[in-house]
Amino acid sequence: MTDDTTRGWFSRSSRDTTQLDLEQGGLVPQPREVHEVSGPAPTVTHDTVQVDRSVFASDRVPSPAIATGDRSPDPLADTGSVDVSGVRLRTVEHHLDEILGAVPTPEPIELAVLDAQGLLCAELVTSERALPSFDQAGLDGYAVRSADVATATVETPVALHVVGESAAGSGDATAIGPGLAWKVAVGAMMPVGADVVVPAAWTDQGLARVAVYAALAPGSYVRRIGDDVAPGDVAVQVGTPIGPAQISLLAAVGRERVAVRPRPRIAVLCAGDELVDVGRIAGPGQQVDVNSYALAAAARDAGAEAYRAGIMPNDRRRMVELLEGQMLRSDVVLIAGTFANGGPDLLQEALAELGGLAFTQVAMHPGPVHAFGRLGPEGVPVICVPGEPVAALVAFEVFVRPAIRLMLGKRQLFRRTVQAVSAEQLLSPLGYRQYLHGQVMRHPDGGYVVEPIGDGDQAMLARMARANCLIVVDEDVTEVAAGGLVTVMPMLLGG
Repeated sequence: MTDDTTRGWFSRSSRDTTQLDLEQGGLVPQPREVHEVSGPAPTVTHDTVQVDRSVFASDRVPSPAIATGDRSPDPLADTGSVDVSGVRLRTVEHHLDEILGAVPTPEPIELAVLDAQGLLCAELVTSERALPSFDQAGLDGYAVRSADVATATVETPVALHVVGESAAGSGDATAIGPGLAWKVAVGAMMPVGADVVVPAAWTDQGLARVAVYAALAPGSYVRRIGDDVAPGDVAVQVGTPIGPAQISLLAAVGRERVAVRPRPRIAVLCAGDELVDVGRIAGPGQQVDVNSYALAAAARDAGAEAYRAGIMPNDRRRMVELLEGQMLRSDVVLIAGTFANGGPDLLQEALAELGGLAFTQVAMHPGPVHAFGRLGPEGVPVICVPGEPVAALVAFEVFVRPAIRLMLGKRQLFRRTVQAVSAEQLLSPLGYRQYLHGQVMRHPDGGYVVEPIGDGDQAMLARMARANCLIVVDEDVTEVAAGGLVTVMPMLLGG
């Protein structure tokens, strides 16, 4: 996977071939018996219908089985094709590269260390103190001189006089001489003269006199000043994800606050006269607004701070005011809607007042109609995705999630993929990259097998909720036979 600091997203190969060992953390169901596939997986060339990309230069390509809204079906064809002679299909890569090249890089902010959890460190943190700051016992036992116990064995133990005891937190200066021992708890200050701690289990645990049953090398079970971190040492590097271990170290070196790459602020809005709020009963022709919830949740899972602004008003002036307000408080505005093409559309008119977006056909299924642009005096990126809920979440995965990770400073922008055997035949429209929801699992004979959920033309929320991956079928593949290899993108929460 490419390092985003090199703008490596422009390479096609950076998106499609990184392998993931799902045994190391993939949220994949346990292996189960699969009857559709057996034996070694066939090669891709035997199971996939490949199409010459040169045909894409023609004026007609079969469209996905969804309404595009800007062309009528071609009466001369019997394949459901549409006339695209006046429409330039944009590739997924082209649209993604435009978004990634325009999203802002938020300036680092300083947060309390606990609030920085999950973010990337934006400063080089060096320690101004030694860790530990004093010689201390590494475990419960007896602080002694290694020379005094050099001959100790179980058969011939060495007896020492116990002259004192220290608990963790005691700051009293102590010292011992030859033939003496000091009982210590883990973390307690070592007495001057002692250079080892004999574990209590290696003694008879005497109170006034202790028998030691083993010899130890100098320094055993002792934490010396600066053993962990010395003054001037780097504690946390720039770009390090801040997790519990980093928070522990930051606190130990005395940092209450740290500079981090902030969470990008994403405003989520939905457009559509048919939408009603959750909690209301949808009437005939109406639909509950699920996109503002789903996309806000997806943005939070990707690491953003999401604002669910809800349904846009059915009034152009109020739309403009709402958009202006959201752009003032957001790094990116995300809008889901069913956008009219060629006819009046209040949202497009409102966007035009703020600078306008170019709506375009992206060669992907589901949901080919997309838009992107930078609006307002600050040039805030505005991303428009299809309003159909399944297509909206697919579009988020393909375009919005990588943008959020780029703004977070993540090195890996894209989800890892695996190659899996398809348990069923897959059909895909020529010229469009197909994203199918599926379930990927371990195959009993090794590798992975994936089962599609639905046929790609059915937008079913319940089916999508059962999926744990997206099956990706390239533009020049129209059929994958059962047993063929496909690219699978596991949908790991927070991954």
